Amino acid sequence: QVQLVEFGGGLVKTGGSLTLSCAASGFAFGSYAMYWYRQAPGKERELVARISNGGSNTNYVDSVKGRFTISRDNAENAVYLQMNSLKPEDTAVYYCNARRTIPPPVRDYWGQGTQVTVSY
Repeated sequence: QVQLVEFGGGLVKTGGSLTLSCAASGFAFGSYAMYWYRQAPGKERELVARISNGGSNTNYVDSVKGRFTISRDNAENAVYLQMNSLKPEDTAVYYCNARRTIPPPVRDYWGQGTQVTVSY
């Protein structure tokens, strides 16, 4: 059974830090690129960060560059999002996503989300 379980959300003040974790099971984690998305109330889900299956390539949305760091541990089947210098606009539900496009068919798994709230 495929599972992605996020941990580490919570309430933090502006300028604070949080680290989100996502524990994966039930699939070949090392073959999947991993993503963190977020969705704020009334807004569409937004891609925050991506890491390649081997961990050598990362990408970030402009609004978090220099503040967030995505990493993974393929031995532990886990992906992380270190979030520093948090701002109120970072408030959202954060979702972990695993995706493999090669070989087909595309496989796409989601966690249940974890709430991050940044207060003024």
